[in-house]
Amino acid sequence: MRPKAGGHPLPKPNAGSRTRPPALPVLQPPSHMPAEATAPVPTAPAPSFWRDLAATHAVSGLVAFLFAASGPLAIILATGTRGGLSEAQIASWVFGSLFLNGVMSAGYSLAWRQPLAFFWTIPGTVLVGPALGHLSFAEVVGAYIATGVLMMALGALGLVRRAMAAVPMPIVMGMVAGVFLQFGLDWVRAFQLDWWIAAAMTATFLAASAIPRLAARLPPMLAALAAGAAAIYATGSFAAGSLADLSRGAVLAAPQLQLPQLSWTAMAELVVPLAITVLVVQNGQGVAILTAAGHRPPVDAIAIGCGAASVVSAFVGAVSTCLTGPVNAIISAGGERRNQYTAGVMVGVYAMLFGLVAPLVTRLMLSTPPAFIATLAGLAMLRVLQSAFAVAFQARFALGALVTFLVTVAGIPILNIGAPFWALIAGTLVSLVLEREDWRAADPAKAPR
Repeated sequence: MRPKAGGHPLPKPNAGSRTRPPALPVLQPPSHMPAEATAPVPTAPAPSFWRDLAATHAVSGLVAFLFAASGPLAIILATGTRGGLSEAQIASWVFGSLFLNGVMSAGYSLAWRQPLAFFWTIPGTVLVGPALGHLSFAEVVGAYIATGVLMMALGALGLVRRAMAAVPMPIVMGMVAGVFLQFGLDWVRAFQLDWWIAAAMTATFLAASAIPRLAARLPPMLAALAAGAAAIYATGSFAAGSLADLSRGAVLAAPQLQLPQLSWTAMAELVVPLAITVLVVQNGQGVAILTAAGHRPPVDAIAIGCGAASVVSAFVGAVSTCLTGPVNAIISAGGERRNQYTAGVMVGVYAMLFGLVAPLVTRLMLSTPPAFIATLAGLAMLRVLQSAFAVAFQARFALGALVTFLVTVAGIPILNIGAPFWALIAGTLVSLVLEREDWRAADPAKAPR
């Protein structure tokens, strides 16, 4: 085709293509159109703690804190007394375990918008008991600090996350089921300890859970808590006399600075067992529980935080910090999942408030009947136990999960390291030998040859 004089040649269309019409200009709405025509598409509102906080989460946070402030707190008291610590040193230990870990729980839950509750390691507290028989408290504090530094280093290198990812979830949940089984059994035994308290709490919990409309307005755990308090009052089983000797000075917390002392004997005896107990056993429980509940806990950031908190709390005599399994199980068991982080914040708030009056809280919780705490914890663990058994035994790696469960329940420590750690080792080894097809199906790259 010849171009016109002074013009440009027309572009030849591609073979087999059609000439497209020129694009139409974008029409702008006239200024007189209503505002709805130009309004942007609505987006999800930004997270707000006060809007997300519901009664269910506040109650689950309270129940979780009451659990942590009862039996586990009694272990601190027994260990400190048996180890020859003064009352002031024990009270300072309790303050660090509650207040400082409460700050961390609230901060992590808000930062990651997940229920992340941190308290002290119970098996670690048990490990410290015999050590106090031949080590000074300053040497034990030095071991606490070294353990915290080690945990921070392992978390910063990303080794904790990789170690946890290497163990299949059913085997981990077999360990969780073995640890939490004791809470379910204690609930059943509570009927023998105090029939009226256990029966009143259980019946109220079941009645509130059976009516969905009632459960939506009145959390079943709150109803059980109120029923237990009423039963305690009716039976007169609260040891109120133990509170009579509390003076004003014994009510408020008075933390004491504990200066560390370097001791290679204490390091060799405590650092590695404490680090394994926190990072593998207890953090492993917490991560497995939160993962099963639909959350994605930041494993390495948790390890770094536990290490840092352990270093700080050591200076007031508190044992190492961990991502607690039972408390996170309670706060992640109810309510809307995306708002469960508010329960973690409330656990931290309760811990901070009660940490300021640590002597009073300690005496108050120890004055309640054992059946009350056992029933409260058992009811809170029912759904968690159900989920743990379902994940552990419903599909692959069931034999490895069973071995892990049995070794955990046996509760035999080796080399000052608790049974749950050895249970993971035993269950994984048995699974590698006898469940090769499960490993191959789950991840061919990790399958045994």
